[in-house]
Amino acid sequence: MGEHVTRSCCLGWDFSTQQVKVVAIDAELNVFYEDSVHFDRDLPEFGTQGGVHVHKDRLTVTSPVLMWIQALDIILEKMKASGFDFSQVLALSGAGQQHGSIYWKTGASLALMALSPDLPLHQQLKTCFSISDCPVWMDSSTTAQCRQLEAAVGGAQSLSCLTGSRAYERFTGNQIAKIYQQNPEAYSRTERISLVSSFAASLFLGSYSPIDYSDGSGMNLLQIQDKVWSQTCLGACAPHLEEKLGAPVPSCSVVGAISSYYVQRYGFPPGCKVVAFTGDNPASLAGMRLEEGDIAVSLGTSDTLFLWLQEPTPALEGHIFCNPVDPQHYMALLCFKNGSLMREKIRNECASCSWSEFSKALQSTEMGNGGNLGFYFDVMEITPEIIGRHRFNAENHEVPAFPRDVEIRALIEGQFMAKRIHAESLGYRVMPKTKILATGGASHNRDILQVLADVFGAPVYVIDTANSACVGSAYRAFHGGKDVPLTEVVKLAPNPRLAATPSPVASQVYEALLPRYAKLEQRILFRTQRPLE
Repeated sequence: MGEHVTRSCCLGWDFSTQQVKVVAIDAELNVFYEDSVHFDRDLPEFGTQGGVHVHKDRLTVTSPVLMWIQALDIILEKMKASGFDFSQVLALSGAGQQHGSIYWKTGASLALMALSPDLPLHQQLKTCFSISDCPVWMDSSTTAQCRQLEAAVGGAQSLSCLTGSRAYERFTGNQIAKIYQQNPEAYSRTERISLVSSFAASLFLGSYSPIDYSDGSGMNLLQIQDKVWSQTCLGACAPHLEEKLGAPVPSCSVVGAISSYYVQRYGFPPGCKVVAFTGDNPASLAGMRLEEGDIAVSLGTSDTLFLWLQEPTPALEGHIFCNPVDPQHYMALLCFKNGSLMREKIRNECASCSWSEFSKALQSTEMGNGGNLGFYFDVMEITPEIIGRHRFNAENHEVPAFPRDVEIRALIEGQFMAKRIHAESLGYRVMPKTKILATGGASHNRDILQVLADVFGAPVYVIDTANSACVGSAYRAFHGGKDVPLTEVVKLAPNPRLAATPSPVASQVYEALLPRYAKLEQRILFRTQRPLE
């Protein structure tokens, strides 16, 4: 199938940390075009490593805003050169790395509206920013601002109940507060502050795109229940912030038609719709086609859980965002640092460096591991804050070691029990229709997935998520402005593959073990807790 076959399509964009990517999806939901621009490789003049600049203090991490704009120019020119038929694009949407912020200088909106089709974007927008290097999600230089924000609302738990997360250094409100405190001139010259997602949407609109509810939930500024900016949080961060942010909108909103710049320069149709861009994690939830009650588990260097929630109960750990495909519902993210490296370590110590030996150990040990429970955190865990290895026998007595096969099952059962306990503490409940979608390295190991199915008491499916943020953005482009659920719009998409179903007795075994595991976790936490500041 060449690109020359005319077919109406939607585009999905992803402005991520290391690259800009695009996919085109036709009405049958087939991806028929993809392309990317890699910042370090394709734009070496910006001198980034991994798409960012790490500053001397090792805490401040930024990316040049013009690099993102130039990457968009390059990718559009590549598409044009390949003969891509822009006239068939019905709508587009996109994703951005979460939390990063862009500072548009007073007067920039006029430049956006007056773009000339004869010149690339980066030449016309180069003087439009009051800050040329934007803070991104890897930045952790705002601890002081985090403490100020929590104090202003009455503590970390209050902030979490209001905004879905306690104060995190990478969250945008704290980054804005730092810029206001350290660079008040640049702040006062700023007429608009965008997230990476709404910034990218603005480039396509030729005017400022609003921030969407879902990505807006990653700022420590949005009240996730009422979907309005919190006046207390805004006031604690910087003055006149509300007018610089603009009003947030539902994630499925059509924010406008594409700018005439793209119509004249590339041949987009004037009616091409721009659907609100959102964060890369929310867009991945759309790309994986999560539904109510579902969980996605990404088993990588760190393990990440994506949950679909109806009634969230915010906590001191994890993040709750407005749901990007259903404005009435929520999603949660939980990150566990001790993921694949911990699994590989135990494999090397107990299974002669072999995954097949590792699998044999899981097959030869019983569900529930004879009551033996283990906690394996070789690096400081964040959910919860514990380090070290801790093993308990069936009588809850701590023991120095387990037999090899028991150690392997204790690791995998423990990792998945922790995920279920922490998901439930955010308000998640396994439902009869729950599906678990597994991705990442360990999702290729059937025996690991069997333990996952047993611990959660739900079937596990495997899904390929190489481009889930991009594909999810294209799905959202099709869905934008329609009055039906996203699942209805994307029902033609390829289905995930069933990999494991829970054993009939699993629920009995784990209903007994889960409360024990939770209690022991609290015991370790209490014992190893660092004194409060």
